[in-house]
Amino acid sequence: MHLRRQHALFIAQTGAFTAFLAAGSWISIPFIPVPLTLQTLFLFLAGGIMGRYAVAPVSLYLVMGAMNLPVFHSGTAGIGVFLGPTGGYLVGFLPAALLSGLGFERSSWLPRCAGMAAGLTSLYACGVVWLSLSSGLTLPVAILLGAVPFLPGDILKAAVAYTVTGRIARLKGRSNPPNTCQGSGGER
Repeated sequence: MHLRRQHALFIAQTGAFTAFLAAGSWISIPFIPVPLTLQTLFLFLAGGIMGRYAVAPVSLYLVMGAMNLPVFHSGTAGIGVFLGPTGGYLVGFLPAALLSGLGFERSSWLPRCAGMAAGLTSLYACGVVWLSLSSGLTLPVAILLGAVPFLPGDILKAAVAYTVTGRIARLKGRSNPPNTCQGSGGER
C-alpha cells in the first residue's frame, strides 16, 4: 500500500512540475538573446520537493516541447528551439534538476545551497556554450549576454525556492532547513 502511495505521489508531482515548468516558460520577459522566464524557480522547487527525481518532470517537459507542444518560452516548440540560442539552457535543465535535487536530499543547508549553486552553474555552462556555438559569439561575449544579466534574478529565484521548500518540509514534519543559504557555520 505504501509503495502505491509513493508511486501515485511521484506521478502527481511529475505532472504538476511539468505543468509549472510550462507555465513558467509563458511568463516571459523578452531579453536578447535569451528571454527571462520563471522556469528556474520551478526547476529548483522540483529539486527541493522531488530530490534527484526532479529529472522526471524536466525530461517530460523537454520531450513535450520536442514533440511540438508549445511549452517553451513564449509558446515556441519543436526541435528547432533546441538548435536555437536557448537550446543549451533547455538541455541544461536536466543536470540542474539532478544536482539541485541531490543537494536537497541532504538535511543541512550547505549541501542544499551547494546543490542549487552546482545546478545553476551547470545550467549556465550548457546554455552559454551552446549560445556561443549556435550564434557565433565568442565565449566571453556569450557569458556577458547569456549569463551575467540573469544571475541576480536566478539567485533570487533559488532563494525563494529554498525558502518555499523549507516551509513545505516543516509542514510535512521533515527536517527543518534554515531560511538562508548564507552564514558562517551558524543557522538562523
